[in-house]
Amino acid sequence: MVIKSVNLETVCGITSTIPENIHPEIAFAGKSNVGKSSLINALMNRKSYARTSAQPGKTQTINYYNINEELFFVDLPGYGYANIAQSVKEKWGKMIENYLHKSEQLKAVFLLIDIRHEPSANDRNMYEWILHNGYNPIIIATKLDKINRSQIQKQIKIIKQALKVEPGTVVIPFSASSKQGREEIYDLIDSLLEDTEIEE
Repeated sequence: MVIKSVNLETVCGITSTIPENIHPEIAFAGKSNVGKSSLINALMNRKSYARTSAQPGKTQTINYYNINEELFFVDLPGYGYANIAQSVKEKWGKMIENYLHKSEQLKAVFLLIDIRHEPSANDRNMYEWILHNGYNPIIIATKLDKINRSQIQKQIKIIKQALKVEPGTVVIPFSASSKQGREEIYDLIDSLLEDTEIEE
């Protein structure tokens, strides 16, 4: 996959209507401080196009990035941030659920999990929620550079066991600083796009 153009095309708030896009969509879900914006920036080959923030929970919208005029990266609001009112969390939850239900073009959901820690209750709920909406999440184990190479397989096993993943679930370790894992994610996206073309 070669990134030729990137454009933040649509920003959806709580009351916005989900756009009817003609290109395939790949959604990114994850806890507020899991490195979602860093992953999206790395995939778009841009330093700070997706908004990263020192304040977790800052992404309060669904952001649609048009990639090469052929697909969308869809950045979903981060979840699990303690300092946000319950009423706001519920609205975000409805917004994400609305998107998962209504998007006609959603081809895959990437669920980001911090490789250093066992998935939280919020992570487990999100995993089950994505499954419930008919998608088998692709797990991106972020912050790979924060652990020793010898720990990688052990941490992946912990993630798989905690989430009780479906058989055949793909788990890709990723580092935003070294970009390790990016080519594997690109290959996966390319194969998803090829499958979409075959279906059409």
